[in-house]
Amino acid sequence: MQNASSGNGSGLNRRKLLQLSGVSATALALGINFSGARAAETPGQEFVAEPDLKDVFGLGVAAGAPRPDGVVLWTRLTPQPLAEDGLGGMPQRPITVNWQVARDEGFVGIEKEGDALAQPELSHAVHPRVEGLQAGTEYFYRFRVGTEISRVGRFKTLPAANTGLSKFSFGFVSCQAWYHGHFTAHKHLAQEQDLDLVLFLGDYIYEYGITEKNLTRQGAEVGPAHRVETKTLAQYRLRYSLFKTDPHLQDVHARAACAVIWDDHEVQNNYTGKFPAESTPDPNFRERIAAAYRAFYENMPLDVEALPQGDSSDITTKIDVGNLIRFSLLDSRQFRDPAPKDEADRTRPDRTILGPDQEAWVANSLQTSPATWNILANGVVLTPITDDRTDQWDGYPAARERMLEVMNRASNPVMLSGDIHKHSAAELKQDFNDQNSRTLGVELVCTSVASDGDGAKTDSNTSDWLDHPYVKQYDGRRGYVHVTVTPQDMVSSFYCVDWIEKDDTAPKQLSARFYTKAGQMSLSRM
Repeated sequence: MQNASSGNGSGLNRRKLLQLSGVSATALALGINFSGARAAETPGQEFVAEPDLKDVFGLGVAAGAPRPDGVVLWTRLTPQPLAEDGLGGMPQRPITVNWQVARDEGFVGIEKEGDALAQPELSHAVHPRVEGLQAGTEYFYRFRVGTEISRVGRFKTLPAANTGLSKFSFGFVSCQAWYHGHFTAHKHLAQEQDLDLVLFLGDYIYEYGITEKNLTRQGAEVGPAHRVETKTLAQYRLRYSLFKTDPHLQDVHARAACAVIWDDHEVQNNYTGKFPAESTPDPNFRERIAAAYRAFYENMPLDVEALPQGDSSDITTKIDVGNLIRFSLLDSRQFRDPAPKDEADRTRPDRTILGPDQEAWVANSLQTSPATWNILANGVVLTPITDDRTDQWDGYPAARERMLEVMNRASNPVMLSGDIHKHSAAELKQDFNDQNSRTLGVELVCTSVASDGDGAKTDSNTSDWLDHPYVKQYDGRRGYVHVTVTPQDMVSSFYCVDWIEKDDTAPKQLSARFYTKAGQMSLSRM
């Protein structure tokens, strides 16, 4: 399990780099940082200083895995992003990518600069880890290939460890089925004035074949390669390319550093652990997981620790924001037990959604946290709603009890989640069957960016949620959540748009805003 607050540089001496599923340790190292002269002398590496390529930055830029001294920068070279072979129109040779970081958007004074080698083994993506920057500082970055220069991105380094901080603002999103509608939520999120970090809580892509039946984004077209379900590495690479061509998603990534976790659609709907969904048996499913995890790493600004070894990958991490917030990012998909066979199986005391190692890791993360606020993020809803929602924590009630126990011992615990395509907010109770029971924390649930199309403020599931007194909000439209945290309180704002299918012009609306006072973990509507 990772710890982004401490880190270890590039981490290239880790044992995992000896087993890279087709990516050599040397190739990976050159994709993070290298001297051009040294790269040219490396056996088997072809050094190309100024390739004759145009329009290579069609998927934008991103920064992620922030630390007090730097971040991981990301781009992936694709002069033809939607080339149906998944290769992005790139020649199958290494390409030199120069990166620059500056304090000003005009790059008058460049603070850091380096090179990375974009290679076919990683779909011509680069993940340079920039270090040696000042803590709590705004920076700008860009990439260059030959004479081609990318757009400019922005990020802020984290404050130094144990630093007092007056305010930190972040947004979080989930479930962006590109074919269901325009990314209007991303358009508005990118325009937020206060935005230090963006969290993507899963279903960044969807694996379904895109057909006339589910393509409700008006004006959109897809080629034949998109009309089948993604199963191979080439197909997953192409699906990320399709989604990442959206300009509003690119704007969000360029606006602030991000942290990312996955849920199920990055591989297959409702898969559990190493097993496919029960309705679709697949003897080669572990190979499919390996392809999906590889494509996820290639397309996200992740540290090297997240590079998969076959069908296993470590995306869990801690992010410390001074002494104000500790974020603990969880993987609620890879280590879970299969869907329950019956009620006796569902309520088994040993059932787990995180796996025993991750349960111990998150317990330690909360126990050792120096932060005023402890914010966890996972892919699915923790709050109990109905027993038949077995893909959520409702399918793992014993694991939920263990999670609530460790949250109960933490300072001001908050769970962030998504998956359900609805905005919701709930108070986490010590005993959910007793409305007078003590509230130990809160859960903020983000609706989808686009999945399920336009949506509506109320729908057939509204009563299922609001019949529970601990649920304080429900809205079935599309949108995002913006949160501002201070040492004294947390303000969570749930924004929605009325339509996404016909175009991206819908104005944002405030669906609900809640105030949570430190030490009194409740949701007060503002």
